Amino acid sequence: MLQRTLHLYQRAYKGLSPSVWLLAGVMLINRCGTMVLPFMTLYLTQHLHYSVQDAGIVMAIYGLGAFVGTFLGGRLTDRFGFYYVQLFSLLFGGMALLGLQFVTNFTALCASVFVFTLFGDAFRPANQAAIAYYSDTETRTRAFSLNRLAINLGWSVGGGLGGWIAGVSYNLLFWTDGLTCLTAGVVLWICLPAPASAPANNDHQAEPTVVPATNQSPYRDTWFIAFVICSCLYLMAFMQLFSIVPLFFKEVMQMKERTIGSLMALNGLIIVCVEMALVYSLEQQQRSKISLIVTGVSLTVLAYGLLSLHQWLPVSHMAVALVFILVGTLSEMLAVPFIQSFTVGRSSPATRGQYLALTSMSGALAQTLSPALGSQLVAHFGFSVHWLAVAGISLASASGFWWLGKLSRKTAQTAVPAADSVR
Repeated sequence: MLQRTLHLYQRAYKGLSPSVWLLAGVMLINRCGTMVLPFMTLYLTQHLHYSVQDAGIVMAIYGLGAFVGTFLGGRLTDRFGFYYVQLFSLLFGGMALLGLQFVTNFTALCASVFVFTLFGDAFRPANQAAIAYYSDTETRTRAFSLNRLAINLGWSVGGGLGGWIAGVSYNLLFWTDGLTCLTAGVVLWICLPAPASAPANNDHQAEPTVVPATNQSPYRDTWFIAFVICSCLYLMAFMQLFSIVPLFFKEVMQMKERTIGSLMALNGLIIVCVEMALVYSLEQQQRSKISLIVTGVSLTVLAYGLLSLHQWLPVSHMAVALVFILVGTLSEMLAVPFIQSFTVGRSSPATRGQYLALTSMSGALAQTLSPALGSQLVAHFGFSVHWLAVAGISLASASGFWWLGKLSRKTAQTAVPAADSVR
């Protein structure tokens, strides 16, 4: 059993270029220092003594900066190339994090957070373009999988260490996060030379021609617009894990920062150890992507329903928190990868970038709305009502995905007789 598992992983990562491994290493270094985001809400409320509503505003601005930064990063990558956008983003992000700890005025803090995320999140499309450039059509999917593995492994390390560091000093948290960003930038600068040609001119990197579900623009594809809305609703619920959930663990369950960090790290560790094998197994079974997404989103309903009922359950707070992390992580592993792969399948090669960009922006929008909605609900109605509301949002998302799947199957069934009649 162990030998077969080792062979599976060996086949999965065989043939990846050294540049792809280096990019994954840069991502790992960067994500190992991702400590400020999971503890930003606690930092604002516990250290700077802002209200929950004010913390929600700051986190919403964080998401708004990510939304604009993702769009801006794509434009800058097309104009200047992925290499310099990545390098600038890492170096600027590191210096901005070092300076952010000294900003305490609320207005200045909001502005600083927006500018930091605006340029920091420009890294995403540039990094994706770099992975596509340094991989070929046979290894591209595996190259992106390696990058996701690095992200989650780094998140696990960063979240765990961040909890311990936050217990000592929140300022040390900013120093560690900022210096790891700078280190990642220096490693990229020294070890990976700038490409000789722009990635847009590399015709040999083009994706193979596939039969698309639609050739139209995603902004005219009403079915896909509905799909993106359902995805946004799901991500609004899921992203509570990085904003309101740590606050809930601290204020209601009376957990220490290091315990919260360990729970956050568990999410990433499970993904690193399980997700690739799980996704591969499900793909081998040829399961419907929509049905898997519905299952994943439905698990989010269960996870947040559990938090809303925690005071009536005959188990410890730690047991409730562990089950929540396990169920929520399983939800993420079932929903997120298949949302991404379904998006690729829905598009044609000519419109794929637009489809993926629209999906990414919906995630950034969810990152903006999630803390804003959560903080207001908690402030006015309390945590229990808030978790029920989040579970309701998840239920609406799951129902929407289910309806879209049913509509898609009905469309496919009517299309087959029509094609037969033409023949």
